This record gives sequence, C-alpha cells and structure tokens, in this order.
Amino acid sequence: MDTLSKMADEELVISYAEGNNDAFDVLLHRHKQQLYHYIFYTVRDSVLAEDIFQDTFIKAITTIKQGRYTETGKFKAWIMRIAHNLIIDYFRQKRNENSVSNDACEVDLFNNRMLCEDTVETEMVKTQVFSDVRKMIDFLPASQREVLEMRYYKELSFKEIADVTGVSINTALGRMRYAILNMRKLAEDHKMILTMS
Repeated sequence: MDTLSKMADEELVISYAEGNNDAFDVLLHRHKQQLYHYIFYTVRDSVLAEDIFQDTFIKAITTIKQGRYTETGKFKAWIMRIAHNLIIDYFRQKRNENSVSNDACEVDLFNNRMLCEDTVETEMVKTQVFSDVRKMIDFLPASQREVLEMRYYKELSFKEIADVTGVSINTALGRMRYAILNMRKLAEDHKMILTMS
C-alpha cells in the first residue's frame, strides 16, 4: 500500500484496471475530500452530496473496469467532471419533476401577465440573452469558466470557490476579473450588451 501511495493517478488507474483493488482505494483517499467539498458546496445538502459522491465513484469504477477510461494524466479533472455532470443531471430531473402542464388548466398560466413579473416576450428575450451568455462562457479558458460558473450560477462565495478549486482567494478573484474582461470583449465582438459587474 505504501508503494501505491507514491504512484501517480494514471499508474493507479492502470493498476486498478488490471485487478488491484487497493489502487482504487488510494485514488479514493487521494481525491475524496476535494471531490466531496465540490459536490457539497454545489448542492448544499449533505445527504444529497453523499449520494452524488458515491454515484461519482461508482461511475468511475464502471468506466475503468470496462476499459473506457481515456483521460491520460487528468484523473482528477475527469472525476470532477463526472460529479459535475451528475449534479447537472440531478437538477434537470428535479426541474422536470416540478414542471407544470398548461393543458390541465382553464386559465393560460404561461401567457397570463397577471401571473408573471414580465410579459412573455420579455421573458423570451431574457432567455435568449441567457443562452447567448452561456455560449460565450464556453469560449473562456477552463479556469475562468469554472470560477464564473461557481460565482454566478451556483452563487458560491470567493472563499468557497477558493476552497473547492484549491487556489487562493486572490487567484479566484483574478480569474473572475479576467473572465469578465474576456466576456466583455466577446460581447463587443458580437455586438451584445452585458451587465455583469
């Protein structure tokens, strides 16, 4: 086990794929704290975080055992991405469970101005702007995109972002600053108006 603890992640993945279960225990021990913190800070529910944490490692185990792991040199990023995708899947499912059908109502819920803050047209414009911003975020460098998403979409504080990403608060702030500058440049290039500050 002591020898395993000195091995790189990729060596451990290969060892585990070849049948050494202790190798995966080392990977789990090495990354569990940061992975769990990331999930917990995103979902803000310890029971849910534990479930997603377990599902993440089950998916990782299955993928490695089936010989489909191809992320050479990037195990940590790969396992974080699995967790991120499972979190997104969970919230999509919750949103679908809470959606309301307009067919069962005598009153038109979706086009009734009395039941919404803005007109349907205004909401459609907002949705389009949100979609455009989302596309621009995809053009940012990964580190800037990560901080921006945690701050604006997950509403994490800069201290939480620093903890989750394993960087200093100043680094997180710097990445956010450059993300916003890059977004403004993209907006100017595409004649869009951004109100991020």
